[in-house]
Amino acid sequence: MADPNTIRTIVGIIGNVISFFLFLSPAPTFLKIVKAKSVMEFKPDPYVATVLNCAVWVFYGMPFVHPDSLLVITINGFGLALELFYVAIFFVYSDWAKRRKIIIALIIEAIFMAILIFVTLTFLHGTKSRSMLIGIVAIVFNVLMYTSPLTVMKKVITTKSVKYMPFFLSIANFANGIVWSCYALLKFDPYILIPNGLGTVSGLVQLILYAAFYRTTNWNEEDEKEVELSASKTKSSDV
Repeated sequence: MADPNTIRTIVGIIGNVISFFLFLSPAPTFLKIVKAKSVMEFKPDPYVATVLNCAVWVFYGMPFVHPDSLLVITINGFGLALELFYVAIFFVYSDWAKRRKIIIALIIEAIFMAILIFVTLTFLHGTKSRSMLIGIVAIVFNVLMYTSPLTVMKKVITTKSVKYMPFFLSIANFANGIVWSCYALLKFDPYILIPNGLGTVSGLVQLILYAAFYRTTNWNEEDEKEVELSASKTKSSDV
């Protein structure tokens, strides 16, 4: 019979692989942004929220906070670097109003992490108390990360269009939540189980919305607007 720790490690590695693709899944969205040189109707909220989420989980996985969590550190360290890259692309192709919001959000996140690290290392002694504090904080920000697409989901429902809700990100969220929930159950860790259970639900809801509104989505909406704009310019030049 396989050792539970070995099974957990294998599941954790699978979780790392899925999370790797989860972090890469927005790549088509950002290629579209770079190509258009505009963020269009895409929102930076999920990516800004994920920056803080990854930072907290990297700290949670440190040996002096929660031992035997190397797989948590590796994937969230990669995720942190990639999400900062995504936010940078958003920053470059946004107007000043959106840039200001991104700057303010990142400054607040940096200050929060500095305070959290200081409080944890100064006033808490032992991995049990440190794991509890950082674990609770991680749950809160994981919930923020998984609920940040609510703004996008609201847009999907009101416009009956899934054009600006990345499908691959939704399916990766769903798969990621399932695998990491299994990882947490094998060696019961409520701090990993709770947020990833919510992540599973969030991903499932997004997939249901995608299936419900896929047929009503006008995928050529932007192209039609460009044609109309070009036609209006032509008419005005003929006058």
